[in-house]
Formats: sequence, structure tokens, C-alpha cells
Amino acid sequence: MYKDVIITVDNPRQFLMEGTDDPDLKPEQACFQVFIEKNDGDFTECSSCSRSLAESLSDFRSRTRTHYWRNKLQFILACLGCSVGLGNMWRFPYHCHKSGGGIFLIPYFLVMIFCGIPLLYLELAIGQFTKRGPISAISKLCPILKGKRIRVGLSSVVTSFFVSVYYNVIIAYTLYYFFSAIQNQPPWVHCNNRWNTHQCWTTGFNTTRPLDSRSPTEEFYNLKMLQITKDPNTLGNVRWELAVCMFVVSIVVYFKLWKSTESSGRVLHLTATLPFAMLAVLLVRSLMLDGAEIGLEYFLFKLRWELLLDSKVWVSAVGLNLSSIGIAFGLVISFSSYNRYNNNIMVDTVTISLINGVSSFAVGLFTFATLGNMAKEYGKPVEEVLPDGPGIVFILFTKVLSTMPYSTYLSMLLFFMMFCLALNSEFAIVEVIVTSIQDGFPRAVKKYLACHELLVLVVCCASFLLGLPLITQGGTYVFQIIDYYTSTWSVIYIAFFEVIAVSWMYGGNKMAADIERITGMKPLWFFKFSWYITTPLSLMFVWAFSLTDYEPPTYMNGTRNFPTWVHIIGWSMVMISLACIPIMSVHTFLHSEGKTFYQKLNRSIKPRSNEFGELPMASKDNLKEMATLIECKAPQIPPIIVFPETVKNSKYNNL
Repeated sequence: MYKDVIITVDNPRQFLMEGTDDPDLKPEQACFQVFIEKNDGDFTECSSCSRSLAESLSDFRSRTRTHYWRNKLQFILACLGCSVGLGNMWRFPYHCHKSGGGIFLIPYFLVMIFCGIPLLYLELAIGQFTKRGPISAISKLCPILKGKRIRVGLSSVVTSFFVSVYYNVIIAYTLYYFFSAIQNQPPWVHCNNRWNTHQCWTTGFNTTRPLDSRSPTEEFYNLKMLQITKDPNTLGNVRWELAVCMFVVSIVVYFKLWKSTESSGRVLHLTATLPFAMLAVLLVRSLMLDGAEIGLEYFLFKLRWELLLDSKVWVSAVGLNLSSIGIAFGLVISFSSYNRYNNNIMVDTVTISLINGVSSFAVGLFTFATLGNMAKEYGKPVEEVLPDGPGIVFILFTKVLSTMPYSTYLSMLLFFMMFCLALNSEFAIVEVIVTSIQDGFPRAVKKYLACHELLVLVVCCASFLLGLPLITQGGTYVFQIIDYYTSTWSVIYIAFFEVIAVSWMYGGNKMAADIERITGMKPLWFFKFSWYITTPLSLMFVWAFSLTDYEPPTYMNGTRNFPTWVHIIGWSMVMISLACIPIMSVHTFLHSEGKTFYQKLNRSIKPRSNEFGELPMASKDNLKEMATLIECKAPQIPPIIVFPETVKNSKYNNL
């Protein structure tokens, strides 16, 4: 329960208007700020806004968090389940395979040290001390990246929406594999299925191995699930089985988020840890396969050093680091906003980064140990066993599972865990999108959608409909293009402006001082140096070199090129994301107070709060923002406003 907060004012108008930066704001439109003290001694910072003074005592919404993670383990598991787990198990094998194998580890870990870890620490600090999501957090630190209606998080939200579209496809794949495994013998174990060709061969198949032989796991993925077309110019028909799976995924996401319910911590303990346990089992099994040493030698010792001069490898390393940790998508800021002020950020940063690095290396060992086994079995070089593509992990997982006892049950367990792992990511991404739309376009949402449930429905339906082209017979080509452009180019751009906004505009030294003031621990000099120098320079150089040395992505190990229209789709998605930041910056600058260029620039860069973690005073933009917030679930007692003329002969005279 909360204690009553008594506020006595002599001048109601002066009280309501104090600190307001809009001289035309009427008293009945103003906001006031209070702190509500809970019995445990913590303070929950709330701001209330009303259309009239009478309504202000009963109708207000909280901007800050009233719920916290139960413990540090739950927070770590949430971060691992929503970013690290799926990012490593699905994306890392794909990017490592197409980037030359073990040589990819060098740029990957260098980028992690000088970009990933400093950015993770920064986003954890931003969310924890502002107690806001990605939309409001950065805009409070640097208003020029906000705008009246378009927010700084719009670029992240647009990119996150594109990611949510193809995450739906990935989840549909896992669901399809789960249902396909429910039989006495999974269909990817043998070559006696109707879709198998004469090229299908396995060691248990009593025929002579063809020269151009393929594994049944590869044919199941390409010929059964995808029914892939040979010509990328032809999309073909929609795979109705995948469409049904994706529809089920959309329904699950909708009913999970339509009331903004919170995930159970006990469920997180299962869905976020069991996939890593399964990965450990698969890794041990892959290392025991015949020919695993061939793949490990290629991965660890036969390094193609010339690829370090290829900008595409560095772009993949940066994009994979940011996506695997969850940087620039708003997930880390959202999760950390539910941490307490005195939470040790350094412990979270080291733990998440260490697990991310170890799991990436483990997935790399598993990938190339399995490829080595397939290389020996089919008489091919390691780099030519499988064509590059986002589905390589499904082929490798089923290959190892087919060699294990109780493969049916283990397959069902693995793909169910991957299904839960991917759903955690999708829940978080869609929640960020929905909340961002509510914050950024409150009037439009209220006018056309009326309620939160309808907004969630619109987002889920849009994600489902835009995902249909990706599950056509030729949709995998479009899928690869979207993954390449949105998960690498866009996130690098967003991360660059994020670190510039905080370190150079808000101030890296001020950020460090705020962290020390609240947590009692001074950040390492490495983080400040990275925020100011190494991180923005690294992101800028990778971005610049990738543009000057740009080569269109290819498929089938570089032997085939995508058609022009596919690249147009990819670049259009990038430009939609990139255009948000300059447009909103110019808009904010032109509408800032001041007559000269310097005055407008200073006003648009100056933070909206005096101290990091405090709410700004009232403004028109702040009113719009607070009017669209999700209601606090914990009961709150509004402050009692007592004016002098009403307190005569009352019990408050002695206050």
C-alpha cells in the first residue's frame, strides 16, 4: 500500500504552471509531478495528467514502472531467451558458414568487445534509470531525436516490425518440424518419402552413393517444407501448411499480448534454459560423429585470412552482434526498465556477454563438426556440403538428431523448445511495436482503433499478411534479402545514432556520473572511452566501407544472384528505417524555441530533465505521451491537493 501524499499550494495556477515550457498551456492542461512512497522504502515516480482539475484526482496514468523483476536470474533469462538464444542458434550458423567459417570469429569477437558490450551496458543503464521504454528514453536525453509526433524509436520500431515478420516465418518452420516429428520415424531420417529424388542418399540406404548426392534432411527442408523453386523470379504458390502454422503463431502472439499480460518467471526458467541444455547435448553428440575432426580443422585452423578485408564479413559480424544481444531493437531498454535503481549493471553486462560469446562458439563447433561428418559421408569439401541460407540450422539439427536414439522424442523436444524460444523474442518485439505506436500516435490510435486489443490485432494481422510472400515456394529468396538488409544495415545505422545521442549530445561523462550517483559504482573508463570514440567510429567505418565496397548478396554459395526486384525490396526497407531519424531531427529543430540557429540547436539538443532518471516537467509533448501509457497494474493513490482556502480549521493546518 502507498502512503498519502499531501501537497499544499498557495497559488494553484503557479503550482500547475511551474516548469512548463509552453506559455500557452492552460492550467487545466498542466501536469504535476509527485513521488509516492511505498512501505518498503522505495519510491515510485509517477506523473499525472488531467483534462480538468477535478479529473486530476482520479484519472491519471503512470509513466514509470511499478513492477520489478523478481530477481536478477529472471531478468537474465528474459534477455537470453529473447535475443541471445534464437540469435545464436539460428543466425550464427548461417552467418558463420557464409562468412568463411572460423575466420568469422575474429571480427565477431572484436566487434563484441568494442561495440556490443559497451552498447549493452549503455542500453541497460538507459532503461534502468529512466524507467521508460525505447520510445521515451532516448528522446528525454536528446530531444532532437524525438520530434512532436515521430519519435527517436521509430527507426527501431520499423526495423523491429520487419524482423517480427520473418520471425513469424522462423517460428512457423519450428512448428512445422515439431508436427512432422510426431511419427514413429521422422521423415528426414530416410529417403523413402515421395518427395525424395534419386540424389537422396544416406549411410543406411543400401544403394550406391550418387556423385551429386544429398542428405534426406536437406531434401526435407527444400523439397518438402519449402518446395523451393529453382528460379528466384518465380514466387510460386503459398505453402498452406506453413500458412496454417504462421496463423497459429499469430493467434498465440495476439492472445498473449492483447491484455499486456506478463510472462511467468517459472516459464522463463524452462523456455530460456532448456534450449541451451539441448544445444549442449547436440554439441557432445556432433563431436562424436565420424568425420567431425574434418569440420573442426576447417573451422579452427584452415582460416581464410583474406576474408578479413571483405567488408561483408564485418557487416555480418556487427549485425549479428547487435541482433544476438538485442541492441537497437528496444528489447534491452524495455527489459532493464523493470530493474531497480541499485541493480548492478556490470554483472548483467558481463553475464549476458559471456553467455552470448560462449554459446556462439559452441554453436560454431556444433555446426562445423556436423558439416565435417556430412563432408566425409558425401565426399564433398566442408564449404560445399550445404548451400548458404537461413535454414542451415534446421538441416544440421535434424542430421544430428537422426543419429541419436529416441530421435522422435528428442526432435519433438528440441523444436518445441525452439518454438518457445522464438516466441519469447516475438512477444517482446511485438510488445515494443504496440507500445511505440501508442506513444507516438496517441490521437490516431484513439480515433481509429479505440482500444489496445484492436491495436494488437492490427499489428498481428499486418505481420501475418506481410509474411505470406515469405512462405511461398520462392519466398526463401525474399526471406534472405530481408534478413540481410534489415538485421545488418538498419541496426548498424540505428545503433550509431543511439550512441551519438547519449555520449556526445547528452554527455558520456554525465551518463557515467548518473550511474555512479544511483548505483554507487563508477563505470569503467573503457565504457566511456568506447561511447565517445571506439564504438561510434567502428560503426561508422563499417557502414562507410560496406557502402563503398558494396556487393549484392548471393545464394547457393555465391554461384547465383538475386534478381533486381528483390534488391529493390531490401533497399526500400532500409531506406524506410533510415529516413525516420533525419526527418524527425529536422522537424524538431525547425519547431524548437529560439530565433537564431544556435538557439534552436541548443534547445533541440538540451536534455528534457536535469538529472538522469527524473521525469521532465509538463509540456504538450509530455501530455500526449503520458495520455497513451499502459496503466499501472498496482493500485496507486493520487496525491491530495489542498489549497489554503480549503484547509482552514482542518487537520492539515499543522503540516
